[in-house]
Amino acid sequence: MWLGGRGRFGVLERWHCDFRRLSFARIQGGCKGPMAETPSTQVEAAGGLRTPNQQNGDAGGDAKGEQLPGRPEPVEPAPGVGEQASAEALGPGKRKKRRGAAGERVVPTPKKRRAGVSFGDEHFAETSYYFEGGLRKVRPYYFDFRTYCKGRWVGHSLLHVFSTEFRAQPLAYYEAAVRAGRLHLNEEPVQNLSIVLKDNDFLRNTVHRHEPPVTAEPVRLLAENEDVVVVDKPSSIPVHPCGRFRHNTVIFILGKEHQLKELHPLHRLDRLTSGVLMFAKTPAVSERIHEQVRDRQLQKEYVCRVEGEFPIEEVTCKEPILVVSYKIGVCRVDPRGKLCETVFQRLSYNGHSSVVRCRPLTGRTHQIRVHLQFLGHPILNDPIYNSVAWGPSRGQGGHIPKTDEELLRDLVAEHQAKQSLDVLDLCEGDLPSGLTDSTASSSELGKDSLEELATAAQKMNGVVEAAPQDLGTVAVAPGKATETDVMNQETDPLCPECQLVRQDPLPQDLVMFLHALCYKGPDFEYFSPMPAWAQDDWQED
Repeated sequence: MWLGGRGRFGVLERWHCDFRRLSFARIQGGCKGPMAETPSTQVEAAGGLRTPNQQNGDAGGDAKGEQLPGRPEPVEPAPGVGEQASAEALGPGKRKKRRGAAGERVVPTPKKRRAGVSFGDEHFAETSYYFEGGLRKVRPYYFDFRTYCKGRWVGHSLLHVFSTEFRAQPLAYYEAAVRAGRLHLNEEPVQNLSIVLKDNDFLRNTVHRHEPPVTAEPVRLLAENEDVVVVDKPSSIPVHPCGRFRHNTVIFILGKEHQLKELHPLHRLDRLTSGVLMFAKTPAVSERIHEQVRDRQLQKEYVCRVEGEFPIEEVTCKEPILVVSYKIGVCRVDPRGKLCETVFQRLSYNGHSSVVRCRPLTGRTHQIRVHLQFLGHPILNDPIYNSVAWGPSRGQGGHIPKTDEELLRDLVAEHQAKQSLDVLDLCEGDLPSGLTDSTASSSELGKDSLEELATAAQKMNGVVEAAPQDLGTVAVAPGKATETDVMNQETDPLCPECQLVRQDPLPQDLVMFLHALCYKGPDFEYFSPMPAWAQDDWQED
């Protein structure tokens, strides 16, 4: 549970995310993070699934889309395997009926998923917002995460999967969740974690979901016509559901507060980046603009505030960029990286920091931020590339006096100490064992306590139990929430997050000084107002 300086629910980091990673394929991914802007497909627009080239970056994507080590990747049902393959061999209309041997568990045929996913009123009604201390907050709510059995899980027990891949909670927690009826296999309640998984098994896990707070700044409409919606995205708000964010995203805010639904993101911005963000209203418009992207007909322009006195003359940086970690979202200049190019022009200098216009000519992960770091002028409040973890020179000239493993360890340690792992869009359960400290998770509860909580949670099954939903949806909160239901969902006896008290972030801590100023194509051009921190009279704290 989050308690702010002035309220009941706050959010900062160390989210309980083990069960969350049993999520349906289209909800996975990152928001981790977010620092780029990249073209998206219809499926990605609806469900948030990204490819490695769409990692969050200054010019590339809203969230880490690469599937990460130790995190369940999307696995489609495998047609043509085993019984299904033999059925196909019988010809059309002669599918072989699956019969299990005596005592053998039979796996139902996977249901067909829709190619694209959109969010509607039933999703928007899962919970509600409230505003406190300059923050937009989401009331905790019950939510179903869904996934088919991953290939690497086949032949292993649920106990093994939880103990090896979902370790943020003790096994006693998962056992308590089973007793509370929170875990289903092929829509039947799991009775014992010793059950062995088979190919195409379908898992549904009901969790009590808490979302981090974001800025209370509104999502302002810059333009709207029959083809597109253009908004001015505030810093700290992800574009679409990803990671720990669902309702605190631009897609959900537009649907809930502006009745704008079934939108297709045309590009992405980092969660901490503000500025121009475009959505297509139809798949046809989305494809047309993506074609312009492929033909390099679109131009993007950003503005940022950087450390020190940036050169007065135009500067072009062509250093190649290598991804150090998709999971944590860190890149650096390296000869083995991908070629890229950014053009910089100083706009002003106040004696301490400079306002710089940036034109990325390519769309690599974190391109603007990494190039500015290499030039010795990192973004003033960049939580990653202006960190002391990079060493005394903070990565200037590509000089990093440590290995990649040491760099990642030091970055994580720095943000753990500041209680700001959310800046890296991580929770404790996301971290590889080599990157975590030895401190036990504060969300761990004793086995006896979990026994009592499981009993209490069983009494709430009428609230959290859901009828099977259409698997074409990304994930659906159980039942139809009324206002009274929403209020009843705010605390849950089995939820470790409800046992914690977290301090709210300050609104100014949710802003990074990088802003998408302009997005221009052959037949359109949209601008966002210059942010306050880029004005000539802006004063540093």
